[in-house]
Order: sequence, then C-alpha cells, then structure tokens
Amino acid sequence: MPQDIDTEKESLFEAPPMAEQERMIEAMLFAATEPMDTREMAARMPHGCDPAEALVHLKKRYEGRGVTLVKVGDGWAMRTAPDLGFLMRREVVETRKLSRAAIETLAIIAYHQPVTRAEIEEIRGVSVSRGTVDQLLEMEWIRFGRRKMTPGRPVTFVVTETFLDHFGLESARDLPGLKELRAAGLLDNRPPPGTLPGIGDEGEEDEDAEVPPAGQDELFGD
Repeated sequence: MPQDIDTEKESLFEAPPMAEQERMIEAMLFAATEPMDTREMAARMPHGCDPAEALVHLKKRYEGRGVTLVKVGDGWAMRTAPDLGFLMRREVVETRKLSRAAIETLAIIAYHQPVTRAEIEEIRGVSVSRGTVDQLLEMEWIRFGRRKMTPGRPVTFVVTETFLDHFGLESARDLPGLKELRAAGLLDNRPPPGTLPGIGDEGEEDEDAEVPPAGQDELFGD
C-alpha cells in the first residue's frame, strides 16, 4: 500500500512530454511583449519542466522559418527572420532619428560600459547635455548602472536589453557599427564627428567646438 501512495505522488509531479513543454514556451513567447528568461518560464510551467532543454528543441524547429527564436541578453523572444524584415516596413509608423550627439553618447556607453558622464565627456571632448541623456533614458536604450568606487561615487550608464533587442543582439559584444545604425534609420549619411569643424547640431551643445580626442574616429568608424 505505501508503494502505491509513493507512485501516486510521483505521477502528480511528472513533467509533461517535451513536445508539450515546447508548445507552452511557444505560446508564452508569442504572447510576451518583452523577452522572457528561463526562470520566468519555469515559474509558469508545471513542476518538473525544463525550459532550457525545450528552448533548444524549439529553436531547431523554427530554423529557416519566417519567425525565429532568438536570444536577447538573458531572455528569449520570437522575432521576424532578418531576411524578411522588409515585409514589415509598412507597419512602421515613424522612424525616430537620434541627433549626432545622442549617437555619439550611445556609442560610447555601449562600447565602454559601465561609463560615467565625466568619462563620456572626456572621450567626446565636449560636455554632454542633460537632454541627450534624458532622451536615451526615455527610449529605454540606456539605464543607470552601479556607482563607481571613486571619489563622489559617480553613477554609471549601461545599455539595456531594449537596445540589444532593437538591433537583434544577444549581448553588447555584438554591437552595431556605423552601417547598421544608418540601416536602422538612426543616422544620416553625414561625415563622422570632427570632420566638419565649426558645425554643431541644432538644439545641441556645440559639439565641434573642440577637436575630438585621438582614436575617437576609430570608435565611430565602420
């Protein structure tokens, strides 16, 4: 009799078949508005499920399809296949372009994170306006990071998963170059910073009033 009770308890917590676990994850990701990590998936799924293994099978099943399973930071999301992105152009209501100052600031944060405002200004050679940082924070492309253990404990900035997701990146190691920024409609076909001295962005600080530090052209090059 005790054995029957133990068997019944085990059956109550038996995990669903892997194919069913794939379906559960597929349903969650299609309905999710943001990437989901495996911990969040496991919390919603029945006891004993293995979302990490199910994701491996699901990713293989979607290879070559119009919708693919991609990793974004620590999370996963369903996204349109890169080669079919042109089909979605009519769904775009407005392309929001960043100013040159915002592009420079964003690039510095992405390549040097975690980085303080003072360090950004040192690399750019000019001060960073509050409006530039506020715009990037409002877009949720950057966020506040940990304070540095230096005098004054300055706050740092880092890029967000929203930034990674926009460019289809798994991590900050796969950052876009100038070509990708132009393709995304976030940068005009203008010369790199510093090549047209005396010309500043309208409404921004006078960015070209000072010569950018050596090596800055390489940072923003293709």
